[in-house]
Amino acid sequence: MGQARRKEKNLEAKQQRPEEAEAPAPASEEGHPWTKPAGLSGRGLLVLAAAVLLIQFPLLHYALFRSEAATTTSIPYTQDFTDPGVVERDFFSTGGHWRVVDGQLLSPGVRNNPLWLQAKLPRDVAIEFDARSESSEGDVKVEIFGDGTDHASGYVLIHGGWNNSVSVIARLDEHGAPLASLQRRAEQVAEQQGAKSAGLVETGVFREGTRMRVEARPFPVQIGRTYRWRIERRGSLLRWLIDGKPFMEFDDPFPLEGKGHDRFGFSSWEAQLFFDNLKIEPL
Repeated sequence: MGQARRKEKNLEAKQQRPEEAEAPAPASEEGHPWTKPAGLSGRGLLVLAAAVLLIQFPLLHYALFRSEAATTTSIPYTQDFTDPGVVERDFFSTGGHWRVVDGQLLSPGVRNNPLWLQAKLPRDVAIEFDARSESSEGDVKVEIFGDGTDHASGYVLIHGGWNNSVSVIARLDEHGAPLASLQRRAEQVAEQQGAKSAGLVETGVFREGTRMRVEARPFPVQIGRTYRWRIERRGSLLRWLIDGKPFMEFDDPFPLEGKGHDRFGFSSWEAQLFFDNLKIEPL
């Protein structure tokens, strides 16, 4: 009988073991249940907002109060780059180690930081210069009728871009929609609306702020070969000639002109380019 009582006591103890009891609520290291931290107070939010505003102030000031690009020279303009000081005197760039080397302007792969001539272009103008690429990707690039500060603020002309596969005249975006795709869209819109005209402007496909590009796949850039470029605009027609032969053209329904669209700049992405014998004259 005594042995039986011991078994009953052991059974009672097992029933009261902690590991078999109901699990307690989670607790922190201090033994208190976890609670969600309180959010920032109104004063804390104001301090945080002020800190963010302070950090972003230069960018906000640039966006809201930016002034027109400086002007230090005028058109007509010629430059043979025999004087290294001309880069600082007549041009402006936000980046890239632009410099004169052996009487030529070197663009050492500036990743779309154009070297802008600090002169206002007339509406109708002709621009000529020599261009040479020392890189296999070709990618000879200039910008025209931009704002004198920002890449792709006007037209971008690229010979042998994208690893020497295509040349473009880009309007406000070198990666914009191809003109051919805009024309197909205009035809679709005209068909849906039963319109008589499938024109880009008439269908609303092409507007003042449209970002697009004209593409062509003519001859690629040859390493070390010097090309003579001529870019001219008369009215709304932008024409591009290389070595005296028509290369590409674009008739813009909404020509980029006036303040913010009156500067010319040399440029490049990663290719090493040389420019020389620049000549700009009104038409």
